[in-house]
Amino acid sequence: MSSAKPIRVLIVDDHSDTLDWMKLLLESRGYVAQTATLGAESEQIRDSWKPQLVLMDSKLPDVGGTDLLRRFKESGSSAEIIMITGHGSVSLAVDAMRAGAYSFIEKPVDPDVLLAMMDKALERSVLSQENQRLREQLQQHAGFANIVSTGARMGRLFQLMSLVAPTDANVLIHGESGTGKELVASAIHEHSKRADGPFVKINCAAVPAELMESELFGHKKGSFTGAVADKVGLVELATGGSLLLDEIGEMAPQLQVKLLRLLQEREFRPIGGTRTIRADFRLICATNAPLDAPSRKIREDLFFRINTITLEIPPLRERPEDIPLLSEHFLSVFADRHQRDVRSIHVSAQEALLRHSWPGNVRELEHVIERAVIVAGGAEIQPADLPDILEQPAPAAGQPAAANDGELTLAEIERQAILRTLEKTNGNKRAAASILGVYRPTLYGKLRKYKLGEYSDASKAPRKARHTGESSTSESTTATDVEEDPAEHGVTRS
Repeated sequence: MSSAKPIRVLIVDDHSDTLDWMKLLLESRGYVAQTATLGAESEQIRDSWKPQLVLMDSKLPDVGGTDLLRRFKESGSSAEIIMITGHGSVSLAVDAMRAGAYSFIEKPVDPDVLLAMMDKALERSVLSQENQRLREQLQQHAGFANIVSTGARMGRLFQLMSLVAPTDANVLIHGESGTGKELVASAIHEHSKRADGPFVKINCAAVPAELMESELFGHKKGSFTGAVADKVGLVELATGGSLLLDEIGEMAPQLQVKLLRLLQEREFRPIGGTRTIRADFRLICATNAPLDAPSRKIREDLFFRINTITLEIPPLRERPEDIPLLSEHFLSVFADRHQRDVRSIHVSAQEALLRHSWPGNVRELEHVIERAVIVAGGAEIQPADLPDILEQPAPAAGQPAAANDGELTLAEIERQAILRTLEKTNGNKRAAASILGVYRPTLYGKLRKYKLGEYSDASKAPRKARHTGESSTSESTTATDVEEDPAEHGVTRS
């Protein structure tokens, strides 16, 4: 283990020999360890030293381990706690987990299993601290009008928005679909001198060309077939406020001419009307395609009218530093909206979010997190809670891609994870179960399910000699040469 600052570990046990070998083991791996034989002593060390991880015996002379664990949690300590016991039972494990323990391990303690469990506990601790940091960032760096970002490019956009908003200048917002163009437009309106006025918006691509003029300028009763009553147009409704024309590039050419005249003369007449109405609104336009490209669909003179200020919103794939912050923001929003007790995102799920290219940008991320909050089975979003396109892990180094790469099922992902973990532990199923975060019987069931019983072959798991500690792959190895519980270590008796 390597770290700029050694991890502080408190070991609480009333057996001096246990304390000595654990302290020696941890210090040899780069940890800093302190020991305590009593609950009261451990609480003093907790308050003064603030350990990051606690290895706590379940029975102490002055207090029960579960009671002490609760007191640690109630004190506000952020340390992850692993309970250790020489009297394992299901009820004790359940009580410890309910009291806030990260995990539960039985004596005699296997050093490899302990170290693997500590690594996972510290991983969760780091994730918890990162979530706290993100929550603080949300409070300190909400950006502009609650648009969440901490990136430099968005920072420059916020600065320009703050300069533009108080003016009446026409604004053109450019960004891919899902980047938040309407949110930016709304923020500009809310920070303008017209904030008390209406914010009227229309999507030019969603309204048929023959109806768009009536929508914008209104009409008089009887002015055309179907005009059974007077209609007030959006331009008039936006009086004293702002008008957003989304997807301005989809506006029909003949209507572009009338919009240009409106911007030049600041007055208009409804269809079939004879009275000129004064226009008093601020124009904000949005597009997902560059209007200055050679293939643009907009008149050049109108283009120069509407882009007094152009705001470019970068796609999410170009600002990956915002993904964790946005994810935490959406998690908080949807956990509250759907009344779900989901508080964090597992580091593996966060890595999957960072790997994705996000063609749908922030809107896609928002929907992914909402789905994950709804389907999550616990307080933490796991990779399996994400859509299939996100939950597929990249192939491990040196591992060939699956034949159906890009179409892996959850079962195949799980099977590969079990295989890689067993290879990492040289077939030690106890250690593999701990790393995978499952009970050993559960692991055995999955080995049967995926027909991985052959993994117990000697070719897959080197045998350990009882006296020499050397690996032996000889076919003449007898039952007395292997460990007492061969099923736990992935070997079979000859």
